[in-house]
Amino acid sequence: MRLTQFTDFGLRALMRLAGRPERGFATAELADEFGVSRHHLAKVVARLASAGLVEARRGGGGGLRLARPAAEIRLGEVVRLLEADQALVECFAADGGACTLMPDCRLKARLARAETAFLAELDRTTLADCTWAPRSE
Repeated sequence: MRLTQFTDFGLRALMRLAGRPERGFATAELADEFGVSRHHLAKVVARLASAGLVEARRGGGGGLRLARPAAEIRLGEVVRLLEADQALVECFAADGGACTLMPDCRLKARLARAETAFLAELDRTTLADCTWAPRSE
């Protein structure tokens, strides 16, 4: 399985916020720290905020913070949220895709079970298990 860059950036941001929950982070600061596009990270953060995982405050003492304790955020929840628009394979798309092997494909059910197992493993892990802060802090 391969996660999208969108999900990768989201997981990194959440891990960083969890590593210093008392501190607010600017999106630009995180983007610079990770060496990623500020614009792209802003879209990721907006999705995380709309789902209630991150809160953003403006002004002095503001910035991005976790909206819930890291121990209450399951990685499976995060991956489902950020990968919601991405089907594992074409035939998993909402419209069924244009696979010429359907309805006789013998792979689809196996891939569905693999995806379920992958997400189940992530459901057993919380963000608190994966916090991150640079060693220099």
